[in-house]
Amino acid sequence: MAKSIEQQVVINADPARVYETLMDSKRHGDFTGGPAEIDARVGGTMSCHGGWVTGVNVDLVKDQRIVQAWRGKDWPAGVFSVATFSLQAEGKNKTKLSFTQHGVPDDQVEHIAKGWYSQYWEPLAKYLAQ
Repeated sequence: MAKSIEQQVVINADPARVYETLMDSKRHGDFTGGPAEIDARVGGTMSCHGGWVTGVNVDLVKDQRIVQAWRGKDWPAGVFSVATFSLQAEGKNKTKLSFTQHGVPDDQVEHIAKGWYSQYWEPLAKYLAQ
């Protein structure tokens, strides 16, 4: 069985900066603290956290939406989740980031849900505040 994760955060940066930071290999690696390789085209592959997570870009709308098929290195062969990052301007120089990840293996939902905050949202906010 698989489950879904839904989260919302507000980042103190405009949607263009948030999008670029998530989709640029160097910036992504800088804020997460782990190597990332991202081919920022639909159909392009991505890996982050030193290859612990891999996937492919399913849909990209610059500065608005990122949809990726994600999988953890320790997941069963052929198992992917669908991660969607929706970016919406909120006030001056702020972004409401609405995130969903569907198809997360049951036994990893709690760990992964916490990881989005500790490995993504908090370091992303700190990185973009500089």
